[in-house]
Amino acid sequence: MTEDAPPTGLSRLIADRAADRPEAVALLAPDRAPLSYRALARRVEEVGRTLNGLGLGRPHRVALVLPNGPDLAVAFLGTAAYAQSAPLNPAYRRQEFAFYLADMRADALLVEAGDDSPAVEVARERGLRIIELTSRPGSPAGEFELRSAGPATAVPAADGGPGGPHDTALILHTSGTTDRPKLVPLTHANLHVAARNTGAAFALDAHDLCLNPMPLFHAHGLTSTLLATLVRGAGIVCAPGFSDTGFYRWLGEFRPTWYTAVPAMHQALLSVADRHREVLAATRLRFVRSASAPLPGAVLTALEEVFRAPVIEAYGMTEAGSLVTANPLPPGTRKPRSVGLPVGEAVAVLDKAGRPVPVGESGEIAIRGANVTAGYEANPEANALAFTGGRLRTGDEGRLDEDGYLYVVGRSKEIINRGGSKVAPAEIDEVLAGHPAVKLAVAFGVPHPTLGEDVAVAVVPRPGAVVVERDVRAYARERLADFKVPSRVHLVEDVPRSPTGKVQRLRLAELLAAAGAAAPARRAAPGDPLARQVAAVWAEVLGTADFGADDNFFDLGGNSLLLKRVAAALGERLGRDVPLLALTMCPTVDTLARHLADPPAEPAGSAGSAVPADPDPGTRERLDRGRDRLRRQLDRRRTGAPKENS
Repeated sequence: MTEDAPPTGLSRLIADRAADRPEAVALLAPDRAPLSYRALARRVEEVGRTLNGLGLGRPHRVALVLPNGPDLAVAFLGTAAYAQSAPLNPAYRRQEFAFYLADMRADALLVEAGDDSPAVEVARERGLRIIELTSRPGSPAGEFELRSAGPATAVPAADGGPGGPHDTALILHTSGTTDRPKLVPLTHANLHVAARNTGAAFALDAHDLCLNPMPLFHAHGLTSTLLATLVRGAGIVCAPGFSDTGFYRWLGEFRPTWYTAVPAMHQALLSVADRHREVLAATRLRFVRSASAPLPGAVLTALEEVFRAPVIEAYGMTEAGSLVTANPLPPGTRKPRSVGLPVGEAVAVLDKAGRPVPVGESGEIAIRGANVTAGYEANPEANALAFTGGRLRTGDEGRLDEDGYLYVVGRSKEIINRGGSKVAPAEIDEVLAGHPAVKLAVAFGVPHPTLGEDVAVAVVPRPGAVVVERDVRAYARERLADFKVPSRVHLVEDVPRSPTGKVQRLRLAELLAAAGAAAPARRAAPGDPLARQVAAVWAEVLGTADFGADDNFFDLGGNSLLLKRVAAALGERLGRDVPLLALTMCPTVDTLARHLADPPAEPAGSAGSAVPADPDPGTRERLDRGRDRLRRQLDRRRTGAPKENS
């Protein structure tokens, strides 16, 4: 297909690639045989026909709650091609699944066979069809079977078959400054054009191979990585999630020509790069992409030195099917701190009245093009505010220079961008308002050296109530995905408000930041031997010993990826498992040392329970298998995060 040819449905797109290059490799994955374009086209049709046979067609919405990897990639392609696909973060809690499944009006839920995700319980309560995915042992990437326990009623002929350019293919939620996320429908044409724009911007061709550790439940991983690869007839490695050690193993095994990640992932890779010099010496990367959050200049420089490839910064949003602008590849000019040139139609910067501002002046970034959604679903108020003169006002502040390069100078006012994962503060407010000791909770973003921003919350206690930071975080963690749980809880008597009584979230963040800067630094040294062991591990992982016993791990630059390294190092030193939950809920040296000195009793058989000193070999093997299975389940739920990152 030529660059200016009309966009097609996803089924036709993949069938065309299969006709052009039937035996070329489309999908790869660790420990799975590769899947050719011919086989991929067959698999997409098989998934679609199965859905049609279960009574699900183009008007129906299928929510996907699956671990990252090639099976999710094929499940997405099949459901999007023949129905409407809605991938969800497996790390969501029950309350979140209840909201998203209801808000999108899902018709079915697709999960792994035997998955105990709370999404399954919610789906049963809502009467949704539950479809189970079972991988075939030893089969190629993306080969699996689908089975539904419910009655199979064929979809009406009018609703069956693959979707066309104007049918909705993908349903995503995007955070907003209102009290509820907005629903973004993207058509086959939106996705095809978005993928085509990205593929052209990165000059992808049949010789390229992408290593993708990004989760496939948002636009970065789906459109500007998976679909951009397929539209150009290239190959993609669908990793099972992000792991710094796993990444280097895959880098050596598959020898990709590019990879994409968010800044927190890039920084995690740099932190262990010295251990993988042999793999790095053999790399053949053509470029590295960074998106979803700002990349510090020092990190960009270090990445280029380590991987010996240009780092391309980009800017995108869900409503555009992901990519909006990107810095050019060499020999084009890459400008520091810029997110580059438009990859589709021209970007505008507007004043409050919707008029373009002069070159060099800041205003609101606005976009348009065949890749941009026609509007938020069932949200006329949001559409009236966002769409003007045929353009979508993004809510982000930026400026254009004389060469047309875009610089993002500010984001949507209240959304927290935690390592590329967007968090709506109002969602956290609402959850914590249910805590019996909390009168008012106001979440906000705080600067973070590796994530860009982290989540904090100010809490006004109920009269006579005692609020404990650990209890608040534990309460949030039961009801919110890990990346939404506040890393810092501030206790305040009241919060600033506007003359009309509206909470001034950004003003609150400024006041608390100023109060923290004015307060004398607390640098109490770790006291007992256990605390000193904890501090030594922190210093090793964080790369600094400039902290005290009461400093917060996350305030010092810690994140979930570094937390896993702390758990491994402490477990090795102490000779016992150190659950990530304990590290998350005890974010200071002092609190963690106290917890480790007297850990709470855990139920028999839990991940943290002690193994008998000398179990017989059979018992040891069963315990190890059970523990490994539980860890895999937990890892699947947490994927994505900084998903991913998510």
